[in-house]
Formats: sequence, C-alpha cells, structure tokens
Amino acid sequence: MTALLLCLAAALLSWPSGVRGSAGRLDPTPGHRVDPTRLVTGRLGLVLPALVAAAAGLVLSTPVVAALAAGVAAAVGRAVQQRARAAADDRGTRALAEALGVLVAELRAGRPLADATATTVTGCPEPAVAGALGPVLRLGEPPPDGDPALARMAAAVRLSARTGCSLAGVTAAVEDDLRARLRAEEELRSAVAGPRASATVLAGLPVLGLLMGSGVGADPWRVLTTTGPGTVLLVLGVALELAGTAWTGRLVRRAVAA
Repeated sequence: MTALLLCLAAALLSWPSGVRGSAGRLDPTPGHRVDPTRLVTGRLGLVLPALVAAAAGLVLSTPVVAALAAGVAAAVGRAVQQRARAAADDRGTRALAEALGVLVAELRAGRPLADATATTVTGCPEPAVAGALGPVLRLGEPPPDGDPALARMAAAVRLSARTGCSLAGVTAAVEDDLRARLRAEEELRSAVAGPRASATVLAGLPVLGLLMGSGVGADPWRVLTTTGPGTVLLVLGVALELAGTAWTGRLVRRAVAA
C-alpha cells in the first residue's frame, strides 16, 4: 500500500499542470516570472494532504481507512485551492478596475497614451494584471487568455490609433462594467452564504454522530473499521459525503459565476 501511494504521488507530481488562462482570470504574460509558490500550491496542494492522511490512516487504522482519508484530504485540498483561485480572480478584477480608473484620469488630464500606460502599469497592485495590461495598451494586442475586459481594451486602443477617437470614454465604460460585475458577485456571495454554511454543517454531522456514539459508551469506529458490514457502510458514507459536498459546491460556484 505504501509503494502504491508513493507511485501515485510521483505520477501526480509529474503530471502537467494544464493551467490555462480563461475568461475572467488574468495570468502573467510569458515575459513575467511566475510565482513558484503558486506552482507548489497547484501541484502539491492535493498530493501532500492525501499522502499525510493516507500515512496516518495506515499507522492508526486499516488500509481502507487510509484510502478514504486520502480521498477526503484531496477533496478538502481541492476546495481550498478553488477558494484561493476565486479570491485571486477577485483581486485581479479589482486591480484591473483600479488600473483603468488611473488610466482614465491620466488620459483626461491630457497625458499621451504612452505616459499614461507607464503610470498605470507601474501603479497597478497586481503584477499579473500589470503584465497583461501593458501589452494591451502599448500594442493593442488582445490577451492570450481571452479576458473580455482586456479584449475590449485592445479593440479600443486599435480603434483610437486608427481614427484618433478618445480612448478615455471607452476605458471608463470598461471600468464601470468591471465594478458593476464586482458588486453583482458580492451580492451573489452574500445570497449563497447561508446555503454554503448549511452545507458545511451537514458535512460535519457524521463526525458528530461518531463522537456522540463514543460518548454514550458505544464504539462505532471499531464497528466501521473492523467488520465487513461496517466497512461497506463507511465506504458508502464517505462516498456520499464527497459526492454531496462536490455537488453543493458546484451549485454554489455556478450561482456565483452566472
């Protein structure tokens, strides 16, 4: 079992990350250095918790418990990573809105586009946003990740260069759209906060049941881990727990992203 876990860890560590830019997420351009902690979090954030949980399960209980513990730990790590990515996307959108606000102020003050772009990129609080926004404003090239806000900015820059029209108005419209989207996402997160909390409480009820059973003198953990019917029930319970948590999380994410 230990050899199998080590082989699985090596396979997951060597698996390509497959991180691609998507709409609404700003990734650094190839010329910018990627934060190594992000790569470590992306690859090891699932493997390390699973390995630690599996090792603890092998030492303290049975191989079945070790496998289940590894699956639960990987699911928890995935949930943590998804929340971290959502927080990073939110920070990127806010930074882009602030940067566009600076650009609008610079352009309306009469500064050339090159100087306004330099000021905007320098003052941007997120390096990834600055790295993606710089080429868009300087060259009018659409972003490789397909971000709709940056694509609109690239089209506006090209239109302004060809016709001489003002870029400040289009930039202000893009900024207003980003801020409206942020407000809508905040309202949706507030709306789903109650169901999310209820799902978290329901997910912890099985653990509470085990503690209550132990408190009244029974030994539910021994029955679940040392008997055939108990092991079957344990596997089914963990599978249902993971499936229900994943389904609830998917519904919440779809509601927020809609």
